[in-house]
Amino acid sequence: MVILLAMTTFASTLVGGLVALRNRDRLHLVLGFTAGVLLGVVAFDVLPEIVRLADRTGIASDHSMVALAVGFLGFHVVEKSILIHDAHEHEYARRHPGVGLASAIALAGHSFADGVAIGLAFQVNRSVGAAVGLAVIGHDFADGLNTVALMLTNGNSRGRSLRLLLLDAIAPVLGAASTLLFTLPASGLLVYLGLFAGFLLYIGASDILSEAHANHPSALTLLMTIAGTTLIWILIRWIGA
Repeated sequence: MVILLAMTTFASTLVGGLVALRNRDRLHLVLGFTAGVLLGVVAFDVLPEIVRLADRTGIASDHSMVALAVGFLGFHVVEKSILIHDAHEHEYARRHPGVGLASAIALAGHSFADGVAIGLAFQVNRSVGAAVGLAVIGHDFADGLNTVALMLTNGNSRGRSLRLLLLDAIAPVLGAASTLLFTLPASGLLVYLGLFAGFLLYIGASDILSEAHANHPSALTLLMTIAGTTLIWILIRWIGA
């Protein structure tokens, strides 16, 4: 069951990426929507899960909040380091293939963690595992969109974008399979969730949302962001995760 759900996330991620490739002329709308999806995942899924897990185990959530800040600032440092390395001596360009590559790899890491989350949820019980699996399938579609959007926006080729999309699609399957080899204590899961939230907040707010409005500051882009957030709220309430 774990691997079956993980394979479904593989398909969901690929479909999301192909949607982004076929709609390059409307990429600002795709970016606006996916920024909203990431905000929704953090606000309605990850942070509430941190609170629930902390309450259930009696472990303070302080470490999760520290991990969130570390995740956010860590990716910021990585991104700015790449920009400093790639920038010309006297000019600063907006399009940096290295940033797109780093962002896509970070999303693949996130997708691997999604697969781990499915496997660990099944270590609790089947109903929790199924609920987490549905949530992951829902927002891994957005991961595929994000991977391709970030690669293309930062000047990477279509072929390179497809290769990173394939990596992102395979990652949750590998993550789910890895949980057959270990169990994670509650304290470790709290730290993981905090890091996860920090990465998503940075990618959504600093990279995707700012790029969506950079050349297309339209009301429709804003509405797409609201739609992405609303969709995740509905999905989370529907599956009861």
